[in-house]
Amino acid sequence: MAGIAVIGAGTGAMTAAARLAVAGHRVAVFERGSTYGGAVGRYERDGFAFDTGPGLLHLPAVYRDLFLKTGREPLEACVGLAQVDPASRHVFADGTTATLPNASRAGVMEALDGALGAGCGERWSEVMVRAREAWDATRRPLLEEPLWADWRVLGRDPYPAVRRRGLFGRGRAKGPTTATLAGIAARELADPRLVALLESHALAHGFDPRTAPASAAVLPYMEQTFGRWYVRGGMRALAEALYERCRARGVEFTFGAEVVRITEKDGRAAGVELAGGRVVDAEYVVAGLDPAGLPALCGGREPWGADDVRPDGGAPRTARLTVCLALRGARPADAPHRTVVHAADREAELAAVFGGGDGRGHREPCARPTVAVLRPDDPATRPDDEHEAVTLTATVAPHGPVDWRDAETLRAAADGLVRAAGAAIPDLPERELWREVLSPADSGPVPGPALPGQEGRFLRPANRTRIPGLYAVGGWSHPGGGLAHAGMSGALVAGLIVHGDDWHGSQ
Repeated sequence: MAGIAVIGAGTGAMTAAARLAVAGHRVAVFERGSTYGGAVGRYERDGFAFDTGPGLLHLPAVYRDLFLKTGREPLEACVGLAQVDPASRHVFADGTTATLPNASRAGVMEALDGALGAGCGERWSEVMVRAREAWDATRRPLLEEPLWADWRVLGRDPYPAVRRRGLFGRGRAKGPTTATLAGIAARELADPRLVALLESHALAHGFDPRTAPASAAVLPYMEQTFGRWYVRGGMRALAEALYERCRARGVEFTFGAEVVRITEKDGRAAGVELAGGRVVDAEYVVAGLDPAGLPALCGGREPWGADDVRPDGGAPRTARLTVCLALRGARPADAPHRTVVHAADREAELAAVFGGGDGRGHREPCARPTVAVLRPDDPATRPDDEHEAVTLTATVAPHGPVDWRDAETLRAAADGLVRAAGAAIPDLPERELWREVLSPADSGPVPGPALPGQEGRFLRPANRTRIPGLYAVGGWSHPGGGLAHAGMSGALVAGLIVHGDDWHGSQ
């Protein structure tokens, strides 16, 4: 069988490697860093442990399928997987709170009615019904199949037009909507707290609700339908299980190995050259990196044509600011795993993250952003039951528009996250032992999932490139970022190599 060189050891790359190894290929992974997992990292100190990337898993079926098809041990035999219930608690700008159950449409309706007022649950549910239509229309072509050659079909937003109201507005408007997520939030939800709830899902994935397509409503729909899941020991445990599965199937890993060139022969990818001059021949090369870096590795040759989805599309690039908090005192038994404290000033936050006009120029971080507070009830994250490990995250502008290497800028932004988290942990100042601030300058931009609509500006480059034998995998490639989407990306690349470029996805 073919020899395959994989660049990078992120989750998408390892998913492809495991599937290709099971299919009988000889797979070698070259990772320039010292470990595997990509963005799925962990910070440890004094007996505390914190996730430094994704804190929860959505669509666990992606990894259940992976582990079943790469070995006899199912996912749950390799990691402790548990639903998070409640799914989240929301603290809105006016001080109102709403606690939402996991994977329960009726439960969410009831919770919103009770917290925000009669009728709020029904309005939210109506938006989720329309989001389900968008999900059903694009789930397979967007997530389970290689990106179509005629990808512009996915440039049409599948979110259905709303039912028109009034004497002369009966019935449903014809044709797909061209609205933004912010547009449908204002029109269909009205209540500013419901608007904040909907928009917070887009913001968490790095999307500006003012420009993101209405189809972004599928993000809360997926979470509400398939639930939020936590891996015992932290999400890093999932990366560890995937790495061990790869090794058990014969995948070879080389760390500290930077690929400086993708070699070619007769116009086809033929292997990789490492820093230091070593050349590794391969019949296929799988690049688990930002596709924007591929031309440089290919000697200036463009892996995509002028009519293809390109890495420099219209979706904004954002980063994640993370603060790890070591707290004295036991975690309260009734503390939600995840609390979202919404920004006090929506416009100020969006301007700080995405800018105005062309989005360029220096920006100051938002003083009081939307913050996700993660408080896992997991003994593996703390030295004992008299302490608690808490992770704070906020979506921020990437390094460049904000100088995240400036110590004062980073400190002030971290202070803003901690102040906001006080709405979820009132005694936070007295309990804090120490904090570790992880700079966006080190972690880099975070890719969001691909979305249909807006003429394809929120799609990701295809896994199959125009250079024969070269494939792109991971969050910056089709179908986009997030643990589940990266796993799908790996499955798609493996399918294309095993079954050929005419493969149209699993049946």
